[in-house]
Amino acid sequence: MEETQEKKPRKKMPLAGQIFIALVLALIAGMLLQSHSDIAVSYIRPFGTIFLNLVKFIVVPVVLFSIMSGVISMSDIKKVGAIGGTAVVYYMLTTACATTIGLIFANLFKKTYPVLSTSGLAYEKPEAVSFMDTIVNIFPSNFITPMSEANMLQVIVMALLIGFAIILVGKKAEPVIDRINIWNEIFMKVMDMILRLSPIGVFCLLCPVVAENGAKIIGSLGLVLLTAYICYVVHAVCVYSATVRALGGMSPARFFKGMLPAMLFAFSSASSVGTLPLNMECTEKLGAPKEITSFVLPLGATINMDGTAIYQGVCAIFIASCYGINLTFPQMVTIVLTATLASIGTAGVPGAGMIMLAMVLESVGLPVDGIALVAGVDRIFDMGRTTLNITGDASCALIVSHLQEKRAKKKAKAGSSL
Repeated sequence: MEETQEKKPRKKMPLAGQIFIALVLALIAGMLLQSHSDIAVSYIRPFGTIFLNLVKFIVVPVVLFSIMSGVISMSDIKKVGAIGGTAVVYYMLTTACATTIGLIFANLFKKTYPVLSTSGLAYEKPEAVSFMDTIVNIFPSNFITPMSEANMLQVIVMALLIGFAIILVGKKAEPVIDRINIWNEIFMKVMDMILRLSPIGVFCLLCPVVAENGAKIIGSLGLVLLTAYICYVVHAVCVYSATVRALGGMSPARFFKGMLPAMLFAFSSASSVGTLPLNMECTEKLGAPKEITSFVLPLGATINMDGTAIYQGVCAIFIASCYGINLTFPQMVTIVLTATLASIGTAGVPGAGMIMLAMVLESVGLPVDGIALVAGVDRIFDMGRTTLNITGDASCALIVSHLQEKRAKKKAKAGSSL
């Protein structure tokens, strides 16, 4: 009698595990290559750039078609408005909390900041954009330009307008709806193919950063970085845990475990928009419907900047200390308001926080040249603040999903009692 043994398929390591291993290897390789950082920059970073380019390539079509598909699936413009309104209010409130946390901890650690020389500082001031210009720039004047320039706010507006129009046209638009859904599936599949390369991308993006900045982490700016990262952790543990449990009906442990792949990728890439595809995948696995993630997450990647807001508060206090300036309470309130409002329209790409910081410093009369003090390690700040930004987006998607589910049950209950 022949015995046939069925071979059990080998269990594949989850993406989070692969990314974490890549992260550790990148740290080790980066530290080893510190004296030869030019090798890491010249021969390793290009592969990371290729991966990030692929991610950026897929983001615009994913956002455009997923939002259109999500809006169409709701079949109700009022429902879209309710979801969008809830998301914007949540994003603005958490950003205000984040700035406040940044200011509180920065003031607590202020005496430990090193005294740095402020002579010879130079920083090219970005062009100021007025509030009304920001509003005007949300709306596209061309169909192609927002997509070619990856202007996410304009892409979102385009997707919403087209989605609303399809709902209003009604049955005649059914062939178009089918095509949009098919294209959405195609781009999601392309996204899945690209995400399989995440561990390689993480290693190639992070290794050169460590090789270039490893020594600076333990240098004069180490305490400022530590302050910012303490704030990132406090905001995530306190604010997101509380809101996810109270408003999202989910345990914080389950939330952070499910978000681990996206958080690790965000930490390595320092790009909210670049992490968007993986963020959508993680939140949907946690139970958020695609119709909500496809709308709330792209919106959050564009306007939700909790990590960046913390960075503003910490850096404003640090720069003020270096110049021997003590900020007053009204000035700190101004920082909270400016950072919260400036977060709208700030692109979710590496380095966008520098532009916001210039706005914040100007709002309280601090020298913009002071940005040069933190510019050298901005990438290290950026990795943490991006991770917090995308985690906030995910918490919002799950909270909105839970609230919508509760409203639907309440309506069903009221309907059945009639």
